[in-house]
Amino acid sequence: MKSLFFSMFMVLFSAFSRAQQPFSHGKLQVSENNRYLVHQDGTPFFWLGDTAWELFHRLNRQEADLYLNHRAKQGFTVVQAVALAELDGLNTPNALGDKPLIDNDPSKPNDAYFKHVDYIIDKAAEYGIVIALLPTWGDKVFKDKWGKGPEIFNENNAAIFGEWIGKRYENRRNVIWILGGDRTPRQNSNDVKVWRALAAGIGRGAGGYGKTLMSFHPQPNAVDMGGSSHWFHKDEWLDFNMLQDGHCRDELTYDKVSFVYNRSPAKPVIDSEPIYEDHPVCFNVADLGISNAYDVRKFAYLDLFAGAFGHTYGCHDVWQMYDQGREPVNGPHLSWKDALDLPGAKQMSFVKKLMTSRPMNDRVPDQSLIVENNNGPADRIQATRGKDYAFVYSAAGKRVSVHTGKISGSDFNAYWFDPRKGEAKLIGKFANKGSQIFVPPSTGYGKDWILVLDDADKNYGFN
Repeated sequence: MKSLFFSMFMVLFSAFSRAQQPFSHGKLQVSENNRYLVHQDGTPFFWLGDTAWELFHRLNRQEADLYLNHRAKQGFTVVQAVALAELDGLNTPNALGDKPLIDNDPSKPNDAYFKHVDYIIDKAAEYGIVIALLPTWGDKVFKDKWGKGPEIFNENNAAIFGEWIGKRYENRRNVIWILGGDRTPRQNSNDVKVWRALAAGIGRGAGGYGKTLMSFHPQPNAVDMGGSSHWFHKDEWLDFNMLQDGHCRDELTYDKVSFVYNRSPAKPVIDSEPIYEDHPVCFNVADLGISNAYDVRKFAYLDLFAGAFGHTYGCHDVWQMYDQGREPVNGPHLSWKDALDLPGAKQMSFVKKLMTSRPMNDRVPDQSLIVENNNGPADRIQATRGKDYAFVYSAAGKRVSVHTGKISGSDFNAYWFDPRKGEAKLIGKFANKGSQIFVPPSTGYGKDWILVLDDADKNYGFN
């Protein structure tokens, strides 16, 4: 009997340890230099996100476990998901048959629905995944020309719902908050006031600003290049800024990242909805076709090297959790389970591999490192560096002319990093003075490369 009790205890302790260990360094917060996210004890955190907007709404518990386990194995650290979902999230029940609100009243949340949300958040914690939780999709504030809506929020009930949901997840270390939900606040409306009321409510429920992180997910081309910073940059509740690029191949998202990066006061910035894999490019499949792995990885490196603190991947099949029997959004799709292993998703692990192989939190964007510093998106060359290393992304495998002496050391080692395979090949050792020209192993569409320069004394490897 004693042996049986001991075995049961060990099983429970093991499960508890798995759930707690990924966040043993504490909740996330903004780094001291206001450029990155770190855990409470200062441990660096790399945001590799996925947009699984319909996660809480369309997946049952077994499916949610499959999804989270798979993404964790691929190296994803964040999942962006919505409580009051986009696809008729108020009136179409979740996979367990529950609706989120009673009578579509934000002041009357349905506990049964949110117990399913609880389960998925806690399961994500077991896999070391942060849930970037949207309390509601934006169509519940502003329906616009698409979306089911209905518009149910005002300043009063937004504050009530915000406080309730903030309190519910106050003690979940793996929850941060994303407002907005793909909407641009209308001019001469109360939209901005509603979002601020929701933020204030979450802040009260979660124990005050500073106890949890918050941001705002805007539409693309949101008034200016500033994304969330256009309305909320100086708001106390906005801890970091978000952008969206509109699912096009020719977006100058790196310029938008740079614009927000240089705003005062300094706040971290991220592209939270880039071009998705397997998505109609610019919503025009007839002329532009479907996006591919190159499209998604190119914007990951361009955004990161322009100053973003992390990156969110997205897949058109996965965000909507498309499966047989469901009406697809914007054309036919793979099932979400099949789409989990599309090439771009797998290559996101190489993005993380590179970015975490060197000290992350002293990294800055630096186009002065290279001569070819103003190319357009098709053959863009983008540079970033830390104190003792530099990364240069060549989107089409064009040659890179480097002004050396920007990193420490009398000599540096140079490598070509292959973003398709996650492999690095040593080019050689060079004196850290004057200029050097580096020619990638191949050139052309889809033949992108990253030049890696390291202080030769550091002996950095590749994780």
